[in-house]
Amino acid sequence: MINNKKTYFISDAHLGFPNFSESLIREKLLVKWLDEAKTDASEIYMVGDIFDFWFEHKRVVPRGFTRLLGKISEITDSGIKVHFFTGNHDLWIADYLQKETGVILHRKEFIAEIGGKIFFIAHGDALGPGDSGFKILKSIFLNKVIQWFFKRLHPNFTMWIGINWSKSSRYSDNPENLKFLGENKERLVKYAAEKIKTNKVDYFIFGHRHVPVELMLSQSTKFINLGDWITNFSYAVFENNNLYLKYYNK
Repeated sequence: MINNKKTYFISDAHLGFPNFSESLIREKLLVKWLDEAKTDASEIYMVGDIFDFWFEHKRVVPRGFTRLLGKISEITDSGIKVHFFTGNHDLWIADYLQKETGVILHRKEFIAEIGGKIFFIAHGDALGPGDSGFKILKSIFLNKVIQWFFKRLHPNFTMWIGINWSKSSRYSDNPENLKFLGENKERLVKYAAEKIKTNKVDYFIFGHRHVPVELMLSQSTKFINLGDWITNFSYAVFENNNLYLKYYNK
């Protein structure tokens, strides 16, 4: 990084959830945050599940989110890189966002060097031990044949299926899952702790869990879970060789 610029990380806005009016409030807040971040950002990382559901047909994309997409386009047009990760709720993103908004799309974990530090960045779904049921389900969702047949359905029907599935998934979350379970029980913490045994990583950054977490895995490695933009409105900033969590003033 140069000229005291900052790198920003955010995830799990789940725009579209639970309904248009409540989602719109969060979307406007997210756009406001992006508008402020662009003034001193070198890069912005959007680390998955920005949308609660997204599926692209060849010539049809989900309606809505024009404020967010316009702001991202404005930022990338200005020369600031925006990295966009697919999460488990918006993993069906194809090429629309890259072409229309100029984001750099990541479909899996990404290792970046920022300010001389090594960052391991991923949404976090399907990483770590256990959760075999979800891992099987994700492999089904990513199957090209199944996607081809799904695209043959009318967009109104595919969106209805997807939106209702995403809502039911969110409403069925056990409240205990929205608490930090401890280092010995958190899959992503265990995944990261195992990773640094054979790889040098200064910072791990994940989304997915909706729980803001900041902890040291070792004297030189920090773990951050970004939380969400449904209840926590949390994000991470890297500046002056320091990475830390912040909370947006709602």
